[in-house]
Amino acid sequence: MATTTSLNTTTAERATHERKEPTYLFTEKHVAEKSEIARRFIETRSRLNTNVDKSDNYLVKRFYNIDHNTYLEGALPAKMKELMGLAASTVLRCDDCVFYHAIQAYRMGVTRAEQEEAINVALVVGGSIVIPHLRRAYELLEELYR
Repeated sequence: MATTTSLNTTTAERATHERKEPTYLFTEKHVAEKSEIARRFIETRSRLNTNVDKSDNYLVKRFYNIDHNTYLEGALPAKMKELMGLAASTVLRCDDCVFYHAIQAYRMGVTRAEQEEAINVALVVGGSIVIPHLRRAYELLEELYR
């Protein structure tokens, strides 16, 4: 019987966490005006996404949809999810991913200290091999938070 109660509670909890778009305090345009690194990243990403979109690839569209829905507000706040994405991307050593999540987190009002702490977690998990990516992330943060 405990299993049924636990299962029902979990289902009820999921129902109360409606997914919705996060609230952004800053536009991509604002970020691009504030940071040259961010501007180059946003422009390049947009150009490359245009090429991907032209392929009209069903599987890519499905993956993009899953990715988008993962970072919506839910049981976890979108800000926390972006910090998780930042830490994971740093460990995985994906500079594009690091920049994306750092920019999104900034747009949502995440503080520099919060971003640095997420990167610190990545450093502990990933080890010294993440240091070059940490350096580039800090360079972006320097421009965004000055």
